[in-house]
Amino acid sequence: MASTPAPAKPARARSQRVSVASASANIGAQAFVESHRDEGNAELFGISELCAAFGITLRALRFYEDKGLLAPRRVNGTRVYSRRDRARLTLILRAKAIGSPLSEIKRYLDLYGDHGEGRSQQLRYVIARTDAAMQALEQKRAQIDETLAELRLINASCRKHLAARQGNATPVP
Repeated sequence: MASTPAPAKPARARSQRVSVASASANIGAQAFVESHRDEGNAELFGISELCAAFGITLRALRFYEDKGLLAPRRVNGTRVYSRRDRARLTLILRAKAIGSPLSEIKRYLDLYGDHGEGRSQQLRYVIARTDAAMQALEQKRAQIDETLAELRLINASCRKHLAARQGNATPVP
């Protein structure tokens, strides 16, 4: 008797299996994170925890990872972040807030080294960068002040001429 081949499983059943597999991987990773925590001291963090703590998206966190700024461990394919990763994320977000490009942020983070041996180099780098940034901003401020003074003169002059053309003795507000 000839056996007939089993019918192909529908795509929906396959996608449900994938969803179940990824859900169990997330549960496994979360269990791993929970099992490695000291009471009151969180040494490991899941991706959702970091996103919530810093108010960023999963996509942003993955982007920083793709750029080599963060290097989380993987547990069953799920990202698990250490205290070091959390500290690096804090620095990344602070540097971005003051306008640093990702290339400079990466350079700064890479100076630290694996065990903090480059901390002095990092500090010298930050001092040089902040000195340059402050000088550039002071120059911009001086230029803005000059431009504002010129605009005020032009504005006052135009108001005076308009008032004179209208035959008013008082300038237009």
